[in-house]
Amino acid sequence: MSALRKWLFTGLLVIVPGVITIAVLNWIVGTLDQTLQILPGAWQPDKLLGFHIPGFGVLLTLLILLVVGATASNFAGRKLVQLGDSLVSRIPVVRSIYSSVKQVSDTLFSESGNAFRTAVLVQWPRDGVWTVAFITGTPNGEVAAYLRDEFVSVYVPTTPNPTGGYFVMVRKSDCVELDMSVDAALKYIISMGVVAPSDPALAPVSSK
Repeated sequence: MSALRKWLFTGLLVIVPGVITIAVLNWIVGTLDQTLQILPGAWQPDKLLGFHIPGFGVLLTLLILLVVGATASNFAGRKLVQLGDSLVSRIPVVRSIYSSVKQVSDTLFSESGNAFRTAVLVQWPRDGVWTVAFITGTPNGEVAAYLRDEFVSVYVPTTPNPTGGYFVMVRKSDCVELDMSVDAALKYIISMGVVAPSDPALAPVSSK
């Protein structure tokens, strides 16, 4: 029975990561394949080839992102984006949703932004209990005026699903900045501490 139990858990350790990875990739590819619906019926790969090959939606999505990015990077493209923003900002309900989403996306994807670029240790949910979190910015406006100290905005993700979490503001002096990448910190959180990040101090130094 001991050997059977060992083989069972070993099989789970081998199969579960692969199954979950395939399921996630299948969901992503299936979602992106929906972008093929914007093509005329005669141009859709399923009609041209006579059978379905998953993944064409991923290529189309990447192509759209590249074209939009290249267009918005020049002078005329920036003017079009500004015109679109001004038009959307005049629609009563849509403008509040669009402006909020745009501010978040600008913060997350901007090269000059600091959101989710620094992993820190904070005491949460009480003193003496530590967890890994990410700095998302600094408080401003009325909130900053009330705090009257050097605070940072921090996102505390939940385990094992980091897409849910808590937004808190803590003193910068109470944050311990970690010398680890965001990817390593996320792996540490998702694995519930099982996959510990390597210690940079123990990394081998390459000789020149």
